[in-house]
Amino acid sequence: MHFSLILLHLAGATLLLLYAVHMVRTGMERAHGTTLRRLLGEAKRGQLKAAAGGTAMAIMLQSSTAVAMLACGFAASGVLALPVGLSLLLGADLGSALVVRVLSFDLGWLVPVCLFAGGVMHLKLPGQKVKETGRMVLGIGFVLLSLKLIGEATHPLRDSALLPTFSAYLANDYFTAFLIGAAFTWLVHSSVAAILMVAAFGGQGLLPLEVGVPLVLGANLGGGLIAFWLSRGMPPAAQRIPLGNLLFRAIGAVAALAAVETFGPPIELLGSNHGVALVNLHVVFNACLLVCSLPFAGAMARLMQVLLPNPAAEKGGGDLLSHRASALDRAVIGNPRLALASATRELLRMGELVEIMVRPVMELFATGTREEIVRVRKVDDEVNRAHSEIKLYLAEVNRGPMTAAEASKSIELTDFAINLEHAGDIIAKNLLVLADERAERNLHFSKEGWAELTELHERLVENMHLALNVLVSNDLSSARQLVVEKERMRVLERRSHDGHLMRLRSGTPESVETSDMHLEAARALKEINSLLVTVAYPLLTESGDLLQSRLAKIN
Repeated sequence: MHFSLILLHLAGATLLLLYAVHMVRTGMERAHGTTLRRLLGEAKRGQLKAAAGGTAMAIMLQSSTAVAMLACGFAASGVLALPVGLSLLLGADLGSALVVRVLSFDLGWLVPVCLFAGGVMHLKLPGQKVKETGRMVLGIGFVLLSLKLIGEATHPLRDSALLPTFSAYLANDYFTAFLIGAAFTWLVHSSVAAILMVAAFGGQGLLPLEVGVPLVLGANLGGGLIAFWLSRGMPPAAQRIPLGNLLFRAIGAVAALAAVETFGPPIELLGSNHGVALVNLHVVFNACLLVCSLPFAGAMARLMQVLLPNPAAEKGGGDLLSHRASALDRAVIGNPRLALASATRELLRMGELVEIMVRPVMELFATGTREEIVRVRKVDDEVNRAHSEIKLYLAEVNRGPMTAAEASKSIELTDFAINLEHAGDIIAKNLLVLADERAERNLHFSKEGWAELTELHERLVENMHLALNVLVSNDLSSARQLVVEKERMRVLERRSHDGHLMRLRSGTPESVETSDMHLEAARALKEINSLLVTVAYPLLTESGDLLQSRLAKIN
């Protein structure tokens, strides 16, 4: 086979691998986002639990980078302590390595099973969760298929003189191989895909261990670079976690590389062939990194606070978010199409601020201090400011010439801004007040009541993501799903209400003490959800999918 055709086949198989990993992660996030957030909530209760939770989340998402981005979001809102966040990522690194270990087994028989089962679930069966689970199963099938294609594409290279020559050079220049591994992993933005490719090459006999080992260790460094790169531009509180993890990985990878080159341990004993040995080396490295680094998470956290200090405004009690530049561009105010796009971007930022307020609510109910509650409440000032600026901006746009569609869109954006501002008020003036009262009186919800409120909150956070996606994409299926979720939220709130009354009748002490608090919190969560769902109404009205009334017609 001509060398150019080999490269073409290899490029196609590589991109299929990257796309397949993305499919699995997307399907898991959409189908089981509530489970992931529950794991993250459990992980915040200690460093060991954080490491275990990070491992589980990375296995489900097939990506330590995805776990890092989730952790950054929680850290930015002030509800994830830095040592716990670092422990979470160390566990996620091990989880990602275990994913590579599983996918590297000879699972060729599983390819048609995954493709058939995933295709039927994604294309033929009803229900959003079933469809997204099908996407995940399809992704696993594509991962296994891509590895098979990589093996077939690289098979002719065994007889090529080019690759052995290049491998021989890298075998004598392990540091260059280390840098190539890090750069390639950062380039493809997936340590799972990078390690699987190196293992595939090793299993084909195309890479000796002298080259594969520094490539694998470099890929571990590159995996840390991905999250660090993606977190740029975030607040310092969010950047500290991926930077600390990057330093842990860099120190561990360089130390392991030096040990391998100095002492020459028998890496070949880790597996029956070079590919298996490299995958097992990847798992052993991340397990050792977790064990050795976990005791130093506190020290690394202190170093990160020195390297990335809080801005002066934040030290003085201000909020970094209030100093972000507005997306409202006054230079395009005479062009309604561009002005409405500008207003939509600012409205998306406003929605993200409301999410920052609502995400830590249950954490504040559980263990929140008055200082933490005050910090979250301050975000409402920025929500109110964004609301006022969007309304005034759109009012000024409306004074100019506009088409009927543009005028209608302007009204829709204004209405959603009003609803987001109302949602922020409910959080600040209702939920946070209740959290403050619970902390002051040292009250505790019943086990059943807490589970009900947690389920309502998790569904609300999930629906908030869906609502913001609808705002940006105008996707009709997502809009329908959002309205369906409103009815599910109503059912959950009603079920919680009835269950609470039953506990009152049975005399459950915790339910008696927190009765008003429980009912108000459940009602507030449902009301916020209803405000978010309004973003879907104009789209569904235009498509004819929205009924004008829930009342039955009277003949």
